[in-house]
Amino acid sequence: MMPAQPAASFVMVHPDFTLRFFEGSLNRPTPTGHLRQVTAHQIEPIDLVVVNLYPFESAIAKAHVTLEMAIEQIDIGGPSMLRSAAKNFRSVTVVTDPSDYETVLQEMERHEGETTLALREQLAIKVFHKTSRYDQTIANFLNEAQTTAASFALSLPLEMRLRYGENPHQTANLYGHFQDFFQKLHGKELSFNNILDINAAGELIGEFVEPTVAILKHTNACGVGSDPDLREAWVKAFATDKQAPFGGIIICNRPVTEVLARAISEIFSEVIIAPEFDPEARALLQKKKNLRLMRMLELAGKPGPDRDIRSVIGGVLVQERDRAEFDEPERHVVSARPPTAEEMKAMLFGWKVVKHVKSNAIVYSAKDRTLGIGAGQMSRLDSSRIAIWKATQAGLSLKGSAVCSDAFFPFADGLIAAAEAGATAAIQPGGSVRDKEVIAAADEHRMSMVFTSVRHFRH
Repeated sequence: MMPAQPAASFVMVHPDFTLRFFEGSLNRPTPTGHLRQVTAHQIEPIDLVVVNLYPFESAIAKAHVTLEMAIEQIDIGGPSMLRSAAKNFRSVTVVTDPSDYETVLQEMERHEGETTLALREQLAIKVFHKTSRYDQTIANFLNEAQTTAASFALSLPLEMRLRYGENPHQTANLYGHFQDFFQKLHGKELSFNNILDINAAGELIGEFVEPTVAILKHTNACGVGSDPDLREAWVKAFATDKQAPFGGIIICNRPVTEVLARAISEIFSEVIIAPEFDPEARALLQKKKNLRLMRMLELAGKPGPDRDIRSVIGGVLVQERDRAEFDEPERHVVSARPPTAEEMKAMLFGWKVVKHVKSNAIVYSAKDRTLGIGAGQMSRLDSSRIAIWKATQAGLSLKGSAVCSDAFFPFADGLIAAAEAGATAAIQPGGSVRDKEVIAAADEHRMSMVFTSVRHFRH
């Protein structure tokens, strides 16, 4: 009988255990040397091997894990037993995933205690994927302890086959554990682009503690609002741009109520994401067949993988995730006039958003909402002009707003344009050779300005 709960693998202290296990698991029912050795040593053949490895991956994900603690979670006997049993899948059933227990039990019940060759082969393949990834995770962790990582390995299980990729003529699959973070409750299958948008939405909403609604399109924020009343947060977010959200992604960091559901159901959305949906809200939204509802699980919005991986021709780029914090902003004022409390709140709100807008990025914000967003332009001045135009189209005033830039203003013209549009505060990384000119322009227009010394490029 297979255990109901996963248990770590074990190594027997009996001196003959290794010989007996490997001979038993590698035994083939044919008149070969194997069979003669098994008979000579009176070794019982092994038909079923069930091993759950030490949880190395979850152990190193914990805060403050030391090298010594991690090494103690490296399983030795478990992978060896799994590999030997998987090598002999024609005769041995090997299980390393608790989710397969029920499948194996049902097959044994149907076949008088036996399993089919097809299932044994499928389970063996799973074993080799599992042990390969296990070893690669260990190697990557130890690599990170070195000054320079000599290699990088990645092995992830197939999670789902997608209908197509970024465009219909491209094939695509999803690998890894995406569903540990986001669970689909309703709607069509997720597309390649849906998954990218959901990921971007999760990263953005993780910046906010207060009740917040964000709307995204093509991984860019097109409106963000915060308010104790989540419906009002939606009103603020939607007011930023009432055209772009069509077919977009909506994410909330609080459960969706029926009142909020009625408000957001007035426009067509591809995906709505929230920690939970009240029963009435879910029933209402599920009437839309083309709408996907996603539950954001507890881990989403919190620190996930430490690495950001991008494919390039001939290899991959691997970098630390952008988690830089901006602390004590009042100590980073560079203008003659310090910001008011209201201006500081507006700057910090927009700074959280601009980090998640494609470069060059400009965001105009109030203390609790975005007012205009310009994304992905070759010129920072053009991004600012687009953001101003968006605000004008939406009928929003930029008077008293904060202008937020993901990188430094290379010239004073961008800041002057913001001042002429009504902005009275600016937050940017600084670091330009023309910083003095930009600061002088801020002082001339009576703007307060903060340098963060942190850049948030997003390519």
